[in-house]
Amino acid sequence: MKTAVITDLHANREAVEAVMNHAQGQGASVHAFLGDFVGYGADPAWVVDLVREQVGRGALAIQGNHDLATVLGVNPAMRPDAKAVIEWTRSSLDAAQLDFLQSLPLSQRHGELLFVHANAYAPGAWDYILNAELALRSMLATPCHVTFCGHMHQPRLFHAAATGRTGEFAPKPGAPIALRPEGQWLIIPGSAGQPRDGNPDACYAIYDDQLPSIAYHRVPYDHNKAADKVRAAGLPLRLAARLQTGH
Repeated sequence: MKTAVITDLHANREAVEAVMNHAQGQGASVHAFLGDFVGYGADPAWVVDLVREQVGRGALAIQGNHDLATVLGVNPAMRPDAKAVIEWTRSSLDAAQLDFLQSLPLSQRHGELLFVHANAYAPGAWDYILNAELALRSMLATPCHVTFCGHMHQPRLFHAAATGRTGEFAPKPGAPIALRPEGQWLIIPGSAGQPRDGNPDACYAIYDDQLPSIAYHRVPYDHNKAADKVRAAGLPLRLAARLQTGH
């Protein structure tokens, strides 16, 4: 069975549609959404409705920090841009959509697989996995063989041997990587809705439990259209520029 692991959708309809179509073409029959369905982009209602519909069909969905911030509303300590995005996003969602975001769990475990937005050691603190040391900390916090995380907006892959030695792999799009049974793996697919590695193409990954293996994918989409919609919505201009540059 193939599972499409999609994270950091960030209200980007054009990117999410492209990823969903690509995953279908790759034979994915299950979906796991790792949070941050809203924030930054111009189509929060559409994205939330899509994820909610997929959950109704058996998909898994995790709460991200932008989802929670939208539910809680503006915090006075937030930067002006963040306040503007949250206020606009809240005004674009109805009560049922906000309730759905609020109801999402911080993590879900399925057998030897753990799904979480930020990390396994403190899911609600929203710490970033910036290096191999933090990746190891996350892996040591769970007995699961494979942990799937979002939050980083860049595709990354870590492995911890039984000795505790941790290495980072450089995944190449489209090339399956066998997840050998020794040790643990931490998989960060990258962002579907707002990549930040210099490549504007949408990111996601497919987990194949038969091998098992993980394949990272990059999917071109009309990022100019998505950026135009951000500008038309009156959201901060830098958010539109990010979609076009991938930074």
